[in-house]
Amino acid sequence: MNPDPLTQSLLDWLGTRLEPNLDALRRLVERNSFTANAAGIDEQGRMTADLFADLGFRAEFVPSEHPGYGHHLFLSRRGRIPGPPLVLVSHLDTVYPPEEEQAQNFRWEPAPNEGRIYGPGTVDIKGGTTLLLLTLEGLRQFAPEIFLSHSWLIALDASEETLSQDFAQRTSERCPHGAQAVLVFEGGPVINDAWQIVDARKGRERFRLCARGRAAHAGSAHADGVNAIVSLAEAVQKAARLTDPASELTVNVGCIRGGTVVNRVPHEAEAELEVRAYDPTLLDRTAAALRELERDLIPPHQAEIRVSSLGRSPAWPASPANAALAAHWTEAAKSLHLQLVPGPRGGLSDANYLCHLGPTLDGLGPSGGNAHCSERSADRLKLPEYVEPGTFIPKAAINILALIRFLG
Repeated sequence: MNPDPLTQSLLDWLGTRLEPNLDALRRLVERNSFTANAAGIDEQGRMTADLFADLGFRAEFVPSEHPGYGHHLFLSRRGRIPGPPLVLVSHLDTVYPPEEEQAQNFRWEPAPNEGRIYGPGTVDIKGGTTLLLLTLEGLRQFAPEIFLSHSWLIALDASEETLSQDFAQRTSERCPHGAQAVLVFEGGPVINDAWQIVDARKGRERFRLCARGRAAHAGSAHADGVNAIVSLAEAVQKAARLTDPASELTVNVGCIRGGTVVNRVPHEAEAELEVRAYDPTLLDRTAAALRELERDLIPPHQAEIRVSSLGRSPAWPASPANAALAAHWTEAAKSLHLQLVPGPRGGLSDANYLCHLGPTLDGLGPSGGNAHCSERSADRLKLPEYVEPGTFIPKAAINILALIRFLG
């Protein structure tokens, strides 16, 4: 079944913009923007600002509070109707140091026979930035009154890959009355012909468990020692058992270290773990249960355990407001005879920190895969990050038609 004539004209027009859009993506990908490459981040920001200048967006570069990081970029356009803006979110940084890109020969590499373009940041998230551009270009072309009437804030994080919280603070300062919606352009995969977007993400809290025992000679005075590793092993087993698949709570012990040599009873050991859950109250209860470990293992026969939080990323739980917003995307996809499926995702994004501003959706960027991977093996069991250029036009069309439904 073919789309109606108006929708078909939108698809045809987007087709004329695909090559310029992919050329813009190529230029972004060819500039390294590793989080710690401040000069590369700032150049990426200037290139991105130039891409949106023709749409009337004013650029503001805001320094990060972290020394050595580049500037966050905010692109704003005031609408004719008073009210909070629509906040459109991407980021400038990638996870690949320049040395890694060179060592792996990881670069812009079209593979038309595979329907892919390989390269650093092609899907995470430079492809999202250029698809955002294509979306706004199409909205201006086919719904100019909507585009001109509403205020827009494009917020690009300089250090999303480290999830530093100052970006969310700077964004919130520019939205004192909240946002009509927060739309995040992380990649949105197509799985079994279903287009995926995100309407909730797990929150995360990281913890360190430190065990303090008593050193002793392992041969002649073993009984005088208190083995910190053994006590810590008991503590991490208790922590891991807090995992509850039924409530989608996970406790992952990620690293553990302790001791020096095998002929000494180790007096120190520590482990780091993370807790993830969609429900903020469940994160709170699990944090309290972890702190109980300090009382479960008691000296002198066991090592002293201390539990400390290393930081929390807030949960972005599902909500009726998110569901209502997602319904516009579902209906827009139907008008294109496509299936779109909103759902939760366990990983973190800027959505976790910005969802308090208003109803939020994520995964509005193109489809791709292997984000954060630069390696390629001869047997093709390892392939680097790629984007699927064939998803740009349908996804931009979904985004445009959904925005017309939401704002019209």
